[in-house]
Amino acid sequence: MRSAILPAAATAIMMAGCAAPAASAADPANAPRTITVTGEGRAAAAPDMAVISIGVRSEAPTAAAALRQNSADMSATIKKLKDLGVADKDIQTSGLSVNPRYNYEKNRSQPEVIGFTASNSVTVRLRDLSSAGSVIDQAVQSGANTLGGVSFFFSEPKPLYDEARRDAVTEAKSKASLLTDAAGVRLGKLLYIQEGYAQAPQPKMYSARMEMADSAANVPMEAGESEVNVTVSLVYEIE
Repeated sequence: MRSAILPAAATAIMMAGCAAPAASAADPANAPRTITVTGEGRAAAAPDMAVISIGVRSEAPTAAAALRQNSADMSATIKKLKDLGVADKDIQTSGLSVNPRYNYEKNRSQPEVIGFTASNSVTVRLRDLSSAGSVIDQAVQSGANTLGGVSFFFSEPKPLYDEARRDAVTEAKSKASLLTDAAGVRLGKLLYIQEGYAQAPQPKMYSARMEMADSAANVPMEAGESEVNVTVSLVYEIE
């Protein structure tokens, strides 16, 4: 019986001996001194793509008539967009509704239905900004009578984000050097790097007047410039 107990005790002692160095390594007194810095990078460029909302609003005595007229006008609008070179993948239905119109003058608690309104809208990506004004103008002439807001984007935003990332790392490294120099210590090796947020492109300035233009003039649009923001965190060892 003793011979069975002694090896177990010896094993327990060996395990305790192996665990001792790990505990010593976790000792805060032996942990490396570090400095953590954060850098923010920015990059800006002129967008090369616009996203707009184009719609048709139709009124008629009955819901069926309103929807029928609306569908005809929207079909003509979509056909015109495609004829102008807008790809199928860049046209997406974003809203469709048919609602009654009421007359509240006689009885506000039980208003009279005097007709119906049908609305249909599509979100359109315009990849050629030089012709965007002409596309909008001709879409309106073909039947569209509502225009939503316009947003500008990049078809390939990765190069802009990469530029912002490099700028963020450069700023963080400069900040680390400045702080350690001011504190009278030496900056050691880089231990850790992590990207924080990467903010989507934000328009710095743009204008787009969505007016019902004359047939001889296009809708004026200016994309201006958009900016992306990226942050990174660096952890350095202090010597």
